[in-house]
Amino acid sequence: MSVPLLKIGVVLSTMAMITNWMSQTLPSLVGLNTTKLTAAQGGYPDRSIGVLPANPEESWQVYSSAQDSEGRCVCTVVAPQQTMCSRDARTKQLRQLLEKVQNMTQSIQVLDQRTQRDLQYVVKMEDQLRGLETKFRQVEENHKQNIAKQYKAIKAKMAELRPLIPVLEEYKADARLVQQFKEEVQNLTASLGLLQQEMGAYDYDDLHSRVVSLEERLRACMQKLACGKLTGISDANTIKTSGSRFGSWMTDPLAPEGDTRVWYMDGYHNNRFVREYKSMADFMTSDNFTSHRLPHPWSGTGQVVYNGSIYFNKFQSNMIIKFDFKTSTISRSQRLDNAGYSNTYHYAWGGHSDIDLMVDEGGLWAVYATNQNAGNIVISKLHPLTLHIIQSWTTNHPRRSAGESFMICGTLYVTNGYSGGTKVYYAYHTNSSTYEYIDIVLQNKYSHISMLDYNPRDRALYAWNNGHQVLYNVTLFHVIRSEQL
Repeated sequence: MSVPLLKIGVVLSTMAMITNWMSQTLPSLVGLNTTKLTAAQGGYPDRSIGVLPANPEESWQVYSSAQDSEGRCVCTVVAPQQTMCSRDARTKQLRQLLEKVQNMTQSIQVLDQRTQRDLQYVVKMEDQLRGLETKFRQVEENHKQNIAKQYKAIKAKMAELRPLIPVLEEYKADARLVQQFKEEVQNLTASLGLLQQEMGAYDYDDLHSRVVSLEERLRACMQKLACGKLTGISDANTIKTSGSRFGSWMTDPLAPEGDTRVWYMDGYHNNRFVREYKSMADFMTSDNFTSHRLPHPWSGTGQVVYNGSIYFNKFQSNMIIKFDFKTSTISRSQRLDNAGYSNTYHYAWGGHSDIDLMVDEGGLWAVYATNQNAGNIVISKLHPLTLHIIQSWTTNHPRRSAGESFMICGTLYVTNGYSGGTKVYYAYHTNSSTYEYIDIVLQNKYSHISMLDYNPRDRALYAWNNGHQVLYNVTLFHVIRSEQL
């Protein structure tokens, strides 16, 4: 091998050694391997989404998605820049050293690209030098013959070699840079070794315990702070095909652990029989159910089961009824004053859907419209025991233009239609009394959605889609302030 190629080989070999050392040795040396934090609970398959927004400096950002492929609830946590560990001076020193090595790694990658490019020039130059050497030998042997012709050929070869001179100078500078990197990494290795001796095995155990403690606190925090902003909806997951074109089905978000009963109501009027299935599995695979007869027929598809009772709108009235399944009696009834009914302010699909009852993490809600608000949507928070209105919000969105709506964490999300291409495009935030237009696709698999409700326990949307009972998993984005941990 010629001298230029030998130099290139030495440089590339050195770079490979440096890169290999940093990728394999450094993480184990400092004991800071990546830890993945997840929280799991039972559920249904999920679908991944979106790109994480930028991190607030002192906030925990959490993307939670209802279930993974193995039926576990999953949330992805992005830690703030300043955490409990960042206040540890030695951990800060480790982080600074790691950032320094990462910067060196990027520089070496750039250098690798440049040297690979220069290597092509050097190989070409070597071939030309060999050709030039042959020409000189020919001149020496035939210096009396064709000397003018040989001189011109040599002059042409020198013209080809002249542009390679700057390349060689750049190559030599790169070689010096590699040597500087090598020396810096050696110094860094020594510094990390001293730091490791200073911290000792006890501190590494303490660091590990901090990570475990943080994971436990994050799980507890997620249970307490389940709310977030809707950022994605999965594709439709068809659970069953049954019933008419219109209807509703649901589970109780406040049911005791292990209670997975499914409640099923076919049609939107002139019916008063509610089916109870013992579990989701029974609902999916059999027709074994218990039938409950309500004292009055319901109106629309806006019923909800909450804490052992069903709340529904009495047919041809603005009366809300709470029916206790255990006692099979009406435990409370209350008129929703000024609320339109009997297809006065229905959803776009009709069906006596004037009053929609729903539940989220904050409790029981009613969504309807009034003449006083010009037929636009009104949101009312209801007391689950007395059915009295706790607080109401008036929006600027026409009730009849809404395909369906649902509440998540105090925010009403409205779809742009009920058939064909459907998306969630309007959100009203009751915590700030503000609204915004959004764009979240909702797969309308069977082309006619007549019921869409959110269950905070399952973190899923329940839908009745043209005689199909469908589930959608949702993904919520959380911002958790550091002081909440």
